[in-house]
Amino acid sequence: MARYELADIACATLGQAPAGVDTFFEPGMMYSVGRSVPIDLVSGHKWFNLAAMGGNSDAARLGREIAEQMSGSEIAQAQRAARAWAEAS
Repeated sequence: MARYELADIACATLGQAPAGVDTFFEPGMMYSVGRSVPIDLVSGHKWFNLAAMGGNSDAARLGREIAEQMSGSEIAQAQRAARAWAEAS
């Protein structure tokens, strides 16, 4: 699986400036449609989860949409990754 993390996301945290929910939404879009990176639904779901936790309703909707194309274990993997990222930030 591709793991392309944006430089400004590496130091971003939920609920603190300057990172906004768009900072998390954009990589979700990149991975879910393969924009500049190979399609990786687990990573896309992870970033949509983080954006949704910040209140982005589009991220919540898109996360649900790509979840329909994922197995239960892939969804669980994405949720664990989002939780781990949020806890580490």
